[in-house]
Order: sequence, then structure tokens, then C-alpha cells
Amino acid sequence: MTRTPATQIGFIAVLLWSLLALLTVGTAPVPPFQLTAICFAIGGTIGLIWSAASGGLTRLHRINWRVYAFGTAGLFGYHFLYFSALRLAPAAEAGLIAYLWPLLIVLFSGLLPGEHLHRNHIIGGVISFAGAALIVLKGGAGFQAEAFTGYGLALLCALTWAGYSVLSRRLGDIPTDSVAIFCLLTAALSTLAHLALETTIWPTTTLGWGAIIALGVGPVGLAFYVWDIGVKQGNIQLLGVASYAAPLLSTLVLVGAGIAKPTWALLLAALLITFGAALAARAKAAVSDSPATR
Repeated sequence: MTRTPATQIGFIAVLLWSLLALLTVGTAPVPPFQLTAICFAIGGTIGLIWSAASGGLTRLHRINWRVYAFGTAGLFGYHFLYFSALRLAPAAEAGLIAYLWPLLIVLFSGLLPGEHLHRNHIIGGVISFAGAALIVLKGGAGFQAEAFTGYGLALLCALTWAGYSVLSRRLGDIPTDSVAIFCLLTAALSTLAHLALETTIWPTTTLGWGAIIALGVGPVGLAFYVWDIGVKQGNIQLLGVASYAAPLLSTLVLVGAGIAKPTWALLLAALLITFGAALAARAKAAVSDSPATR
């Protein structure tokens, strides 16, 4: 597969992730570990069915256990942090802070072999983090001291996913079928954590069950398979920048559902984060086109 189709496939994940905040809010009051376990069990099962139908099950036996450990740590860590952040902070604010990961992917990609970090990467990073600060201090519902833990978890969530995505680039020879095992192992760990730390609470409405199933099929299912293809075979910098469509779409979805208010501060924060990522990506293109890198 060439870079352009792989990049386009990867962007499907961005569209699915724009629904993550809304669907997660709709699953309340299910505890985060229980929710993670159910959703990843659905996503992993879908992956195994797809792998079996395409004759990929035999490839799974040849993959090193360290790869499975890496993928499980990335998926389990990211979703635990994300779901927890949404329960401890306002959905729009926590979601936009978590969506610093596209910018971090652009920045971290400079550490890959053959890549270079330009000063505009740093400037773009400062601008985007300024947008995140605006969210925490003035955006949406305003700064809430009791939500500080949620804001911190959202930032850790961004760091986790950016690291997973960039390091996945180094595993380009690992088949996407492996994501099914990442999902199932994440479901198993989440189940253990749920039994040890939480009280089981099932959805009380049909809407709640529908949100869980939708999460498992889309944002916590198909999205990870298409993202794996994109970051391994596509243009990872372009995917990183394009991923900033997700927080904008996510916020619009939350506003449309009546969960978030369409404040000017929230819009300005989204624009700052997006502009910072675009500036970083433009620097990436300038470095790639320079005579020194040819």
C-alpha cells in the first residue's frame, strides 16, 4: 500500500474518535475500568473475526511478546486515562487537552531516524499548549479546582497516545492483526482492575448500552486498526496535523448534544491548538524540502 491511501485510511480513525467524548459521557454511570473491559472485548473480538476471515491468525503466533506488551500498555494506558479524565473534568475541556496528542506526534516524530526538530515545532507547541491553558483557566465552564486531577489525566493521556503512535512507526513490519491481541489483553487487564478497584454498575438505559456497543465497534474498535495502518505506512506528520480535526468535530458534537456550551473561549482554544499544530507541520515540510535533507 502506498503512503497516500494509508494516510487516508488512518484519517478514518480521526472521524471515529470525534465521537469518543459524546459516547463515553453517554455510558455513565459505568465505572471506567468496567467500560474499558467491555469496549475492548468488543473491539478485539471484531479484530479476531476479521483476522480469521483474511487468514491472518497464523501471523499472530510469530509476533514477539514484547510487541504485545507495548501495544497493550499503549491502549490500556490511554483509555484508562481518557475515561477517567472525562469523569473528573468537564467533557469539552478534558477532551481538548487530551487532543494535544496530534501536536505531540508531530514533535516526537522529530526524534525518529532521519527527522529533525525545527524551531517552529517549538513555537507551535507553545501556541497549542497556550490553547490548553486557556481551556483550563477560562474556557467552557471555567477553571474548577476539583477538576484539576482530570485535567492532569487528560494531559498524560495525550503523552501516552503520542508515544504509542510514534513508536508504532518503528514496528512497521508487524501486521495490523496484532491490534486484536492488544485489545483483548487490554480488556483482560481492565477486567482485573475493575474487580479489584470498582463496584460493578451496569447501564440503566437502552441509550447507555447503545453507547457502549458503539464505542466497542467504532472509536474503540475499527479506529485502532485503521490508525495502525496509517501511522505505519502513511504520512505520520500529516496524520498528526489532520488529527486536529477531531477536537473541533468533537466539540461541535458535544455542543450539538447540549453537553458543552459554545463559548468564545472554547472556540479560541481550539483555534490556538489547531494553529500550533499547523505551524509545527509547516516546519516539518520546510525541513524535509531543505537541501541538507535531500
